[in-house]
Amino acid sequence: MAAPNNAPRAVQERVTQLRTELDDHNYRYYVLDDPSIADVDYDRLLRELSDLEQAHPELVTQDSPTQRVGATPDSPFAPVSHEVPMLSLANAFDAGELEDFDRRVRERVGAAGDIEYACEPKLDGLAVSVLYEDGRLVRAATRGDGYVGEDITANVKTIGSVPLRLRGDAFPRKLEVRGEVYMPKAGFERLNRALAENGEKKFVNPRNAAAGSLRNKDPRVAAQRPLELCCYSVAVNNSAELPDTHSELLEQLRRYGFRISAELAVVSGFQACLEFYRQLEAKRERLAYEIDGIVFKVNDLGLQEELGFVSRAPRWAIAYKFPAQEAGTRVRSVEFQVGRTGAITPVARLEPVFVGGVTVSNATLHNMDEIERLGLRIGDHVIIRRAGDVIPQVVKVVLEKRPEGTEPVEFPTACPACGSEIEQAEGEVVARCSGGLVCPAQRKEEIRHFVSRKALDIEGLGERWIEILVEQGIVGSVADIFTLDKETLVGLERMGEKSAENLLASIKASSRPELHRFLYALGIREVGEATAKALAQHFGSLGAIQAADQEALQAVADVGPVVAAHVETFFRQPHNQDVIDALMRYGIEVQDPPENTGGEPLKGRTYVLTGTLDSLTRDEAKGYLESLGAKVSGSVSGKTYAVVAGADAGSKLTKAEKLAVPVLGEADLLELLREHGIETH
Repeated sequence: MAAPNNAPRAVQERVTQLRTELDDHNYRYYVLDDPSIADVDYDRLLRELSDLEQAHPELVTQDSPTQRVGATPDSPFAPVSHEVPMLSLANAFDAGELEDFDRRVRERVGAAGDIEYACEPKLDGLAVSVLYEDGRLVRAATRGDGYVGEDITANVKTIGSVPLRLRGDAFPRKLEVRGEVYMPKAGFERLNRALAENGEKKFVNPRNAAAGSLRNKDPRVAAQRPLELCCYSVAVNNSAELPDTHSELLEQLRRYGFRISAELAVVSGFQACLEFYRQLEAKRERLAYEIDGIVFKVNDLGLQEELGFVSRAPRWAIAYKFPAQEAGTRVRSVEFQVGRTGAITPVARLEPVFVGGVTVSNATLHNMDEIERLGLRIGDHVIIRRAGDVIPQVVKVVLEKRPEGTEPVEFPTACPACGSEIEQAEGEVVARCSGGLVCPAQRKEEIRHFVSRKALDIEGLGERWIEILVEQGIVGSVADIFTLDKETLVGLERMGEKSAENLLASIKASSRPELHRFLYALGIREVGEATAKALAQHFGSLGAIQAADQEALQAVADVGPVVAAHVETFFRQPHNQDVIDALMRYGIEVQDPPENTGGEPLKGRTYVLTGTLDSLTRDEAKGYLESLGAKVSGSVSGKTYAVVAGADAGSKLTKAEKLAVPVLGEADLLELLREHGIETH
């Protein structure tokens, strides 16, 4: 129960005044970069407010400027499921790939001229989402795997550029904003100096410093770190009208109190994008923060809706990465690793070298063709690069530094993990172990993939336990997982009775997987989540997929001859069929997708709702339309079937009229629903 408010009216009014002034000063300092008050005067106002709240604790509110640092959460970093997934972006590493992206966009939307793009620097930080309800910050979360992140609300509240409440009064009831938390270069240098002076370990780069600060269990530590938030998108906006363009949307966020990039620009066409990239690359070192590329987004939100997504990335955006940082070192040896699909990959063992903020001692050589192209020998001096600032790779042999006594790299004739013959299909550069599931290297990787979250999602069967179960001969294939019992598990070192019971419960819970998850779990080459879903929906059962030949498989959208060959080959292999049969014997019941009964008379139509409806809410209208198979979009485009306009309809109605999109009134909508058996009263 809240404490009674006994504060004098004058105190209440002064507290309100101070909060308003401090919020305004925060906005001018962090968003406009135009402070109108000295730091010492700001501190004086904050101290006055803090003193008043201490004297009258009943006046303290969660969005008060004094509440940016709270107590340590009872359960730090609780999981948070994202209502809208936080997807990653496709990357371009040269001008040709950026031009290909622009061409694909124009072809998909049928554009005769140039496409308008919003251009933003790609900050090198940590992606976060910040949720507001009724204008107040209620939750902040990390990106995580894109679907589930971690609750970092207490730490994010300490960041001065994150508004605790939105400015103005025209904001939506629910708003989820996404952006990048980063540490400016100057702040990073100050932090590392302070850590060194205290005898503590320094951070390698600003990104690690930002991530480490944001995930510290004590918000008071985050409050002492020079963190900033720069916003770049909106994920949830359930009541306010969206602008027509991404750049206008960002300006709307600025008015709400968020910082957006000062380098934001809008250009038309590929050449203008390329010129913007070159200009920002030239000033990269002079920027106050680290960036690793430029993000180009189709500016028109309607076109974004039309372009949609592929797998985990939008079709309407791309990150053009800056050239990776490079360094020279020496190759000590070359080893060969066996991947989950049996691919044999040569890996260079290097003299450790610091590149792009990390110490690198290994680099991929991809395949023997790449080794021959490079002319690489063991002992050579090489240039390595972190491709996309992520994966180290050898890019050049420095022949003028080649010492005496270098040795040629010899590709093994047998699998280094199981001794099976190595095969290389005609026309392919990748060589593979022929051992299949008998190869211990593939077995472990196959099991890891099979139990992963997007596959059968067997919680508790992590890498350590997979290593133990395979090494001790308890699990020889994925089917053996379903033969595990409590006695066997409890007999393992450090496996307690409760952990064993939890693992067995998770295994049992996974025994009725949806068909597309089961297909993905099998680890068929080139069959990712999207392809697995397409196969499941097209064929409707595992048996039908197993019986399909390449011609039938290629009838599935996005399945070409290469994927079809992989799928057919997989199900024709006796050892693979043996494992599937064993899974069925041990209790796996694959759930076929539900049949389409034809109950979606509006399928294929896209509607847009705008304005206020008298007889039902927009959420109700959206639900009714979607129950009939329609898609309800937030933006008007040339592919919109109709716009439903209520009272006070705004820019969406104007755009619909401009594009000659049919417009329905509320009465038309109600009649449409009645035609399909829906009475709203």
